[in-house]
Amino acid sequence: MNRLQYEKSPYLLQHKNNPVDWFAWKAEAFTKAKREDKPVFLSIGYSTCHWCHVMEGESFEDKEVAEILNREFVAIKVDREERPDVDAVYMGVCQMMTGSGGWPLTILMTPEQKPFFAGTYFPKWSKYGMPGLMELLTQVEKLWKTDRKKLLDTGEKIAELLQREASALQAAPTPALLQQGAAELLQRFDREWGGFGVAPKFPTPHNLLFLLRYGRAEENEIALSAVEKTLDSMALGGMFDHIGGGFSRYSTDEKWLVPHFEKMLYDNALLAYVYLEGYRQTGKSFYRTVAEKTLDYVLRELTDEEGGFFCGQDADSEGVEGKYYVFTPTELRPILGEDTAEFCRYFHITDEGNFDGKSIPNRLREEPSQEKNEKMEHLSQKVYEYRTQRTILHKDDKILTSWNGLMIGAFAKAGFVLKNESYFSAAKKAVAFIENRLTDEKGRLYLRYRDGEAAHQGQLDDYAFYSFGLLELYETTFHLRYLEQAAQLAEMMLEWFGEKKGGLYLYAKDGEQLIHRPKETYDGALPSGNSVAGYVFAKLAALTGEPKWMEERDKQLSFLAGAMEGMPSGHCFGLLAIGEVLYPAMELICVSAEEKPSAAFLAFLGESREMRLSVLFKNKENQERLAKIVPFTANYPIPDGGEVYYLCRGQHCFAPQKDLKELHRLMEENV
Repeated sequence: MNRLQYEKSPYLLQHKNNPVDWFAWKAEAFTKAKREDKPVFLSIGYSTCHWCHVMEGESFEDKEVAEILNREFVAIKVDREERPDVDAVYMGVCQMMTGSGGWPLTILMTPEQKPFFAGTYFPKWSKYGMPGLMELLTQVEKLWKTDRKKLLDTGEKIAELLQREASALQAAPTPALLQQGAAELLQRFDREWGGFGVAPKFPTPHNLLFLLRYGRAEENEIALSAVEKTLDSMALGGMFDHIGGGFSRYSTDEKWLVPHFEKMLYDNALLAYVYLEGYRQTGKSFYRTVAEKTLDYVLRELTDEEGGFFCGQDADSEGVEGKYYVFTPTELRPILGEDTAEFCRYFHITDEGNFDGKSIPNRLREEPSQEKNEKMEHLSQKVYEYRTQRTILHKDDKILTSWNGLMIGAFAKAGFVLKNESYFSAAKKAVAFIENRLTDEKGRLYLRYRDGEAAHQGQLDDYAFYSFGLLELYETTFHLRYLEQAAQLAEMMLEWFGEKKGGLYLYAKDGEQLIHRPKETYDGALPSGNSVAGYVFAKLAALTGEPKWMEERDKQLSFLAGAMEGMPSGHCFGLLAIGEVLYPAMELICVSAEEKPSAAFLAFLGESREMRLSVLFKNKENQERLAKIVPFTANYPIPDGGEVYYLCRGQHCFAPQKDLKELHRLMEENV
């Protein structure tokens, strides 16, 4: 075993038996490289990455590759999910040098961490026009000894380019940005299958969430129908697990049939969220069912006993991609008996198959059913139980603060929209987990927890995503402590990641300083920390009315608008944040003589699906604490009994109401 045996990361532990003398990203690795005058070989991946497994099998388990790596290089393995800062810096290098990126990420660099070569997957030997790792290592070994200046000059040039920080131009966050972002997405919209662009197709839920809210605000039926078509197609295709619930990471084809089978927590958090919002806006029960199956999958398979959520599940079983998920009619017959033919027809499982001679269950070309088929649900449960015993699926059981924040937001929304206490409970339990396991004595966050250990200083995504989840939990439960916590974390974001010019750095000012300290704004498979921070600041400004949060919101949104120049559709969560200002919610304060909001008021909120509302709840018990964070509420008197409702729209407030029907009339007239 190599020294990775002492790490906690599942990805690093997968490499502990490699003959390569791996280091984790630690000072000792670079000290060794300097002392022995060797270049550094950096390999970045994650535990559920299919091509990371392929490269390991072909090269890192190979003694010939290990021999040259151990002799001529210092080899470092990084789990991108544990060190997103390292990953972001060197992925930026790869994109700068090659025009593309991905995982596994392969970097060759000096002992001073300055890169001179970047790429992704390499086979052991060259094939099909693709360079081989052995040839690459041999060539770098030779250059390092005979023409090192060429490599060093490249490293210096790349480091220089990184330091020339992208122009931090401020720009006005205008409706034109949202219009352009929507137009760009709709131009790429696939009218036959939904989604945007060509295969491979990623779900990118925040793109759909932006179009959904934009379409509602602008009464743009084209945008709304594009979202519905995409939500329908994704959930009918094989990217959605019809047997066990949850979504795979992306589809390899245009029709969402054949997925890349790994399942990630963040995808399922954001997809559940957008299906819930789709259900709330359209009333289509199909979306409700998809959201429930996704959330139930997370509860069943990705939830720790203490309440934290695991990272995801692998695409491979027994070394074969997708083996866990595919079936033949013959193997199902002993499980389903006389119902086999009906089940196979329903889920398009055939003798010919649709994936390497077997079938991925799907409902493509069918209409989304607005009612559950109870018989198919029952049979699917039988198949699910068979599937879990047929083969084992690797689970990455790290618990990341950032991804947990997104999942908290999804469960909070589900508890409210679906009136389901178990979903509220999951969100609250995860908050307790982060408080107990991922927060230090000063209130600062850790990035990762696994096997009894919290590690790595929290980065921007951890603070921004967790604040997002806490705000969702406040707006659905009205427990003041969640709003207080979100505001405290937002303060920490500004203190540790901010600067006067605007925008937030990826890692803290007192963190390990890499060759570059980026401010990421692009919203890819995951939204950027800057975009989510902008959304958080906008929410805090709306809820508290505090000039401080309005100022931080405006500064952050101007920074985001400047970064969007030329391609707003690549910043859809940033557009969501801007939309919070351009399409402001009505503001509603419920002041109550009781400890909790009334059932009638909660039902009223649940039924107001077409209206955007920012809601505060005040009572005798919370009034002093609420006044500290939302000072203007001090002027609202507690009634002797019942509830009083204060509604404002823009800069105009209406007369207080005690009757929910009258409040509804006011809202209808002022949408």
